[in-house]
Amino acid sequence: MSDRKTELTLDLEVSIDGHVGNIILNRPQRKNAFTIDMLRQWANALRDFQAENQVRVVVVRGRGDVFCSGADLGDLDGLDRTPLNSRRLMTDHVHQIARAVEELTKPLIAAINGPAIGAGLDMALMCDYRIASEHARVSEGYVRLGLVPGDGGCFYLPRLIGKSRALRLLWTGEFLDARQALEWGIVDEVCNADELEGRVTSFATVLAQRAPAAVQMIKTAVRQSETGDLRSALDLIASHQAVVMSTLDSREALSAHLERRSPKFIGR
Repeated sequence: MSDRKTELTLDLEVSIDGHVGNIILNRPQRKNAFTIDMLRQWANALRDFQAENQVRVVVVRGRGDVFCSGADLGDLDGLDRTPLNSRRLMTDHVHQIARAVEELTKPLIAAINGPAIGAGLDMALMCDYRIASEHARVSEGYVRLGLVPGDGGCFYLPRLIGKSRALRLLWTGEFLDARQALEWGIVDEVCNADELEGRVTSFATVLAQRAPAAVQMIKTAVRQSETGDLRSALDLIASHQAVVMSTLDSREALSAHLERRSPKFIGR
């Protein structure tokens, strides 16, 4: 595969640049609100990146000055909104992103360039790391429309900031600016707007330069530790370590360290 591969659709741009897979929400005129068709493309891109050995890190961005304003409610007009079909809209379409993210063992970074609202914020929360522009604002605004968070907000947010603060944001739908989002732990870094792209690229590049199997095993181990006990976690990490040590990249890392040079990883 070439170093750079790009697939451009009207609403979603998917590309591979070196070892970084990129997903760009490309509806700035609609504040990057997503459609049902975008959800399918988005989930497929995540699954393709998981299967593609060239890709070691994935970044999600929004085009323009908004990260994502959630679902495009106009796209839902005319749909059969019986309770059963409304449930299927969530489980068969919206939730496929969360399921694809759960299957992704590679680092997933959100570049939050502007407002992230409702399901748009949930899409950022399910990422492993969030870097925000100073212009970013976040809100779980479902309640303002008489709705409950439908894209994992009630799952992800309490795990990041604690139950009481999560309930406050979920109940009120209030906005936090970038600095308060950083203080509360919703985002991990804040930078100037003109520095966001460079910072995200720099961080993704650093991760892509690490041994891929080790990076992915670390993510897997952290996930497993969230629902297990210490003894189980130690047992699993012993197995993970044995697998990682058997790779060519592990041997290359040791050789490079002893020879005082930069390692060259091949993903095996």
